[in-house]
Amino acid sequence: MANINSYLTFSGNCKEAMTFYQNCLGGELTFQTIGESPEADKIPSELKKCILHAVLANDDMVIMATDMTDEKGLIKGNSVSLMLNCNSEAEVMDYYRKLSAGGEATHMPEETFWGAVFGNLTDRYGNNWLLSYTKNDY
Repeated sequence: MANINSYLTFSGNCKEAMTFYQNCLGGELTFQTIGESPEADKIPSELKKCILHAVLANDDMVIMATDMTDEKGLIKGNSVSLMLNCNSEAEVMDYYRKLSAGGEATHMPEETFWGAVFGNLTDRYGNNWLLSYTKNDY
């Protein structure tokens, strides 16, 4: 069966953002710069340190990212959020604290009518996160 992974686009700060996410979430982080790609000789030198492809992975998640945008540039919006399904209420609170640092804590985690602890935030890079721990199986 197919699966979906998050793929984030940044504007020159991909390495910084992905390192931040690794510090918050753990996992193994790898980068490939534009300068390390087979197309490096065709790329202006000021772009060679930009990230072509990054992967943050652990047993339960994969987040991929890049600094590459099309000619329109990066346009941030609120139509996509990263959903982080946690294993405990304590994990929700820990990730929420870490991910909201320098960002906007829009909805502190709280118990919901559907039996979960749920909260959301916008991180310092403008990405939206939903954090949830389902206490009861429905």
